[in-house]
Amino acid sequence: MKRTVRRKRPRHNPLHGKDLLSIADLSGDNIKRIFRIALDMKAHPRKYRKALEGKIMALIFEKPSLRTRTTFDVGIKQLGGDSVYLSPQEINLGKRESIHDVAKNLERMVDGVMIRTFGHDVCTSFAEHSAIPVINGLTDFEHPCQALADFLTIHECKKRVTGLKVSYVGDGNNVVHSLMLAAARLGARFCAATPGSYAPDRDVVARAQEIAQETGANIVVQTDPVEAAANADVIYTDTWTSMGQEKEAEQRRQVFRPYQVNRELFSRAKPDALFMHCLPAHRGEEVVDEIIDSPNSVVFQEAENRLHVQKAVMLELLGD
Repeated sequence: MKRTVRRKRPRHNPLHGKDLLSIADLSGDNIKRIFRIALDMKAHPRKYRKALEGKIMALIFEKPSLRTRTTFDVGIKQLGGDSVYLSPQEINLGKRESIHDVAKNLERMVDGVMIRTFGHDVCTSFAEHSAIPVINGLTDFEHPCQALADFLTIHECKKRVTGLKVSYVGDGNNVVHSLMLAAARLGARFCAATPGSYAPDRDVVARAQEIAQETGANIVVQTDPVEAAANADVIYTDTWTSMGQEKEAEQRRQVFRPYQVNRELFSRAKPDALFMHCLPAHRGEEVVDEIIDSPNSVVFQEAENRLHVQKAVMLELLGD
């Protein structure tokens, strides 16, 4: 018997039944709504104890994780639902079984799926074949839940996002792609400083700049970390070597050394600038202890906000 596709979305919730694969899937109003819900959840957790009662999330992991697994697993349970963890050995998307067949199985068993994988095409293909909401928990191309948590943290600390200078230094990776798109949606001034051969994807930059023309944001990509850090409200970095790039580690350490966030670089930012990192951090490489452990650092507040923002996302996508 053929399953009926997604239910009609209630007018009060424009994200109901949709996927979150990229920050580009969200409007500025969508993001602000998610923030309002996340902050209310953080302040009044008991109010939402039955918000997703009876709902089940399948958590597909093809990459190991501390924060993503914990925050999604704990988050759905705090909302009254539950989760099923599916490891690479159990599922092995596209190898043990086709993505199409896995999607068609899970849509009949659970209410939503979170995928943390390597190729972004795995995530988009799964969503294409699935009649239930799919959330990108990380791919090599984007990390939308992280960017939402990051800008929620900036909003908490600075009381605004619009007009702030958010500077990223390091590898032009999945995190910077999502940060750039979120900054564009929210009207921030975003500056990414990366070595020339490690720049963000050109199409993502073009899309972010296109959005920025509508919102008043400013998106700049350059190579000079000192210039990027100048007068910044936020300095953000990430590991120089991500999972799957271990063979390049030594080469990357040499290339990225000028991009280390240390006292000298951080001093270029405003005195009350925030230091941010999506974690895990390789202390002594992309950032020194003096900065990540300083009063300016909000890395653990960021990590906590993954829980709250993802609870809000799950409620928006799965809630009745």
